[in-house]
Amino acid sequence: LERAWIAENESSFLPPVCNKLMFFYQLNIMYVGGPNVRKDYHIEEGEELFYQVRGDMVVKVIENGKHKDIHIREGEMFLLPARIPHSPQRYANTVGLVVERRRLRSETDGLRYFVDNSTDVLFERWFYCENLGTQLVPIIKEFMDSKQNKTGKPDPAEPIKPTPYPLNTMKVMAPFCFREWVEKQKPALASGQPVDMFGTQFETETFLFGSGTSETSRRQTDGWIWQLVKHSSILHPFTPFLSSVIFFMFPLSFIFISALYFPFPTFCCNLIRRGPPASL
Repeated sequence: LERAWIAENESSFLPPVCNKLMFFYQLNIMYVGGPNVRKDYHIEEGEELFYQVRGDMVVKVIENGKHKDIHIREGEMFLLPARIPHSPQRYANTVGLVVERRRLRSETDGLRYFVDNSTDVLFERWFYCENLGTQLVPIIKEFMDSKQNKTGKPDPAEPIKPTPYPLNTMKVMAPFCFREWVEKQKPALASGQPVDMFGTQFETETFLFGSGTSETSRRQTDGWIWQLVKHSSILHPFTPFLSSVIFFMFPLSFIFISALYFPFPTFCCNLIRRGPPASL
């Protein structure tokens, strides 16, 4: 199904961002093609999960005030922490999966350009993000037509203001081969318990499940289920106050992803039955 969806929507992977949303709820599930045309750095208060389906890519980041390139190869996964300036660089005939969450009304995204070969801010805009794919285009066009772009220098008439929140100073993780990681988790999955992929230091909850039955509770957030092998069935009690569950089949295990940030006390319960494990 994934390959069919990409083939059907690949014509929508248009510059400068080259993305197409698959689901647009509390979780935003998108595929991104290439080549893109971007020199901007995006800043947001949530995390981003990257997985390269086809070909390689580079995510340029500013880590503790220094430029750094994160190379994500085909089949690798990478979780970008919140509040780190980043600029995804994609090449022709590549496709990647990106998962991020919808913003709170109190949250602000930023788009920054830097003076060449430095971390001095050349141009920036801060905005409430509802749809990054459509909102970036006019900002990028504004920069291309700007005095700053033509001169390569900041405009004294537009002084750079302090960021609305402190930038993240943590060191980013190294991308890892997703399939190899899954194979290494089989002994842990045999116990019937899910494996937490990234740990509690992140708001993005990403669990790998093996065969068996599990019951999970979620606040009012989406859960995206990525089926890797075999099949699963989900029993989900319906009420308008419970979180939605998105079920997506993909060619053992599946991944359950949610981003918890809504301050609601409501919980839901998902009963998941899974078939026996199999080789990936």
